[in-house]
Amino acid sequence: MNILEAVFLGAVEGLTEFLPISSTGHLTILESLLGHSPDDPDITAFTAIIQVGAVLATLLFLRADFQRLIGAWLRGLVRREEREALDYRQAWAVILGAIPIGIIGLLFKDQIETTLRNLWFVGSALILWSGVMFYADRTATQSRNEKDVTWKDTLIIGLVQCLALIPGVSRSGATMSAGLLRGLDRVTVTKLSFFLSVPALTAAGALQIVDEFDAISKGVGWPATITATAVSFGVAYVAVAWLLKFVAKHSYTVFIGYRVVLGVVVLGLVATGAVAAS
Repeated sequence: MNILEAVFLGAVEGLTEFLPISSTGHLTILESLLGHSPDDPDITAFTAIIQVGAVLATLLFLRADFQRLIGAWLRGLVRREEREALDYRQAWAVILGAIPIGIIGLLFKDQIETTLRNLWFVGSALILWSGVMFYADRTATQSRNEKDVTWKDTLIIGLVQCLALIPGVSRSGATMSAGLLRGLDRVTVTKLSFFLSVPALTAAGALQIVDEFDAISKGVGWPATITATAVSFGVAYVAVAWLLKFVAKHSYTVFIGYRVVLGVVVLGLVATGAVAAS
């Protein structure tokens, strides 16, 4: 992979990681159009690793929130009186919500990295999950805020997040939809999506570095991978800031419409043979 391709794919990853439009779906489509095979071990690893750049951007942008939760969690581990604090309970809720995707991801790792990267799946998932997002967006009461989040909320959202292992569903789209259906407001579910992304994406990226280090070296190359990760970081930082402001005043309609159009285009390209399905 040349550096220009790496910069382009890194920018797409950073832009789409936290928008409910599926970053993996976009990367799978674009990698195919650029002549790469999305289910090759080095390309699959590249896709997972560059997400770490977006994670670092989230940690930096929401550093005060993460410091608050981590500090409360650590204090609660050593002092019983701290365990009634809201931040301590929320920290445990986030940890609990991050567990399901790790288990499912490991159990179905092979299928996720091969079969589900087929563009028929990607296009269909973009369209079908748009229906879920539309329903959640239109029926949301938004009667609860960040202080009302419980372990039950994050466990349910974490279970739904597992569906994002299907490229095209979107991790943020899954978590946001589940949160809205739980009655949480848009800003709360968006921030919760950010919190849940950190352990999930960090673990996925670290696992691919360990398992596919040689594949990256012989295939995509580490210069391209590191470049894409750095670009992902910069673009994601801007995207996180914009998204939090956007959802405070707008619904997800624009994202839903975009997903449907993209899904139709992808299925059309595959059906006509303009691009290979895998």
